[in-house]
Amino acid sequence: MSDLEKRAREFASRVHGEANQRRKYTLAPYIVHPAAVVELVRSVPHTPEMLAAAWLHDTVEDTDVLIDDIFHLFGESVAQYVAMVTKVSAERDGDREARFVVDLRHTALACPQAKTIKLADIIDNCRTVADFDPAFAEGYLAEKRRQLAVLTQGDAELFQQANETIERGVGVVLAWRQGRETF
Repeated sequence: MSDLEKRAREFASRVHGEANQRRKYTLAPYIVHPAAVVELVRSVPHTPEMLAAAWLHDTVEDTDVLIDDIFHLFGESVAQYVAMVTKVSAERDGDREARFVVDLRHTALACPQAKTIKLADIIDNCRTVADFDPAFAEGYLAEKRRQLAVLTQGDAELFQQANETIERGVGVVLAWRQGRETF
């Protein structure tokens, strides 16, 4: 592990911990998600900056950390990757669909390295959402499917894995729906 990655891991662990963030459904410490994203990025061609950004990818969205903080602590490349995968929409941008479109346009402009991180993020977020909350997963997985259309420049292996993970979740949702309709 590079010094850059180690510093990013420690920073992300600290700020997510200080925010007392937990994973939805499992209530596990939030840092398990960035750790899973890092391992997915590590499984394909990557740079130390990509791994650092994978650790930090949710810090700006979910804590008081600013992109400027990331820039000063981890450098321009890491800050750019984090900025590219961070949602930019705000409540004033409209309903969930309108905000999704704003964020989708932002993601479409990301570089291939940031798109690779975003693919890893999607994979980890979609792994179990249908198992825990099929009603929510129905719309969520549809959004992720739409996101894939702008992530084709990311790593091909992770793109395929993201697609398969989403499709598996869709299958779980369909089975859940069928089960509800038979009663």
